[in-house]
Amino acid sequence: MNHATNYSDRIDELQNLLGTELCWELGIYPLPDDLKISVVVPIYNEKSTVEEIVRRIRAVPIPKEIILVDDGSTDGTRDVLAAMDCRDDVRIVLHEKNSGKGAALKTGFSLVAGDIVIVQDADLEYNPSQYPRLIQPIVEGVADVVYGSRFVPVGPHRVLYYWHYVGNRLLTMLSNMCTDLNLTDMETCYKVFRREVIDAIAP
Repeated sequence: MNHATNYSDRIDELQNLLGTELCWELGIYPLPDDLKISVVVPIYNEKSTVEEIVRRIRAVPIPKEIILVDDGSTDGTRDVLAAMDCRDDVRIVLHEKNSGKGAALKTGFSLVAGDIVIVQDADLEYNPSQYPRLIQPIVEGVADVVYGSRFVPVGPHRVLYYWHYVGNRLLTMLSNMCTDLNLTDMETCYKVFRREVIDAIAP
């Protein structure tokens, strides 16, 4: 199946049904013909979820590559990766020892070939079905970087523990004071970049 063609056909149908303006507001819009995204997935001891997250990423109807970086897992995750159906869209990289999420991301960033780079955790907390909305500001040319937020929900969202919410809001306020930014969630959930940004910060 040609995902790009299938996606384009569905967009045309929805725009005819709902109108172009409403579709744009809902994150339903045509993608550039040559657009490709790179999804970098840092992994550490995610035996029970890694196959499912790859399935969900593959289900997103946008041309993509998936880069899985295992950061020294010890729970059997590597056995799952070894048995995985690795088509042309998936690349697996193994760290010999655990070096931290930052090291896994650095490895993944060094391999990306797409126009837009998305950081996807492997624990299923965040849903890849949100990719079209996440990349929309970059596709429109109004942003170079997009951060997700658990506190600006669109549609149903996960309930947070109250004191976790309060602590996050306090830390986010302190972070904004130090950086002169206006983030709503310091931990930012999803992180999305134009590849040129990644090339500049992680050569």
